[in-house]
Amino acid sequence: MEPLMALVIGLLYATAIFMMLRRSIVKLVIGLLLLSNAANLLIFTTAGMTRGAPPLIPEGMMQPLGGVADPLPQAVVLTAIVIAFGVLAFAVVLIRRAYEIVKADDLDKMKDTDT
Repeated sequence: MEPLMALVIGLLYATAIFMMLRRSIVKLVIGLLLLSNAANLLIFTTAGMTRGAPPLIPEGMMQPLGGVADPLPQAVVLTAIVIAFGVLAFAVVLIRRAYEIVKADDLDKMKDTDT
């Protein structure tokens, strides 16, 4: 399963970089979104793709029974998803405002304006 995930992560990173190098600001934001998703998958994959029970200790026991899932990568990825959503919402509002002022989606045309 890990080699397949490595391939998917590599494709996501490659697609994200390709999209970020385009001239359209919308494609730049899509590339940033793909980049954050690739990073989240990378965290999950490096933490281990084993399935386990929730890390709960039954009453009266000193340790959990059987294998348990590591909650730290899940918490980190959940935090990263929330942050990426906030950045995406801000970028969409910023793109809309920039398009209203410049009337262009091209990053080179946006650099040439004095507004």
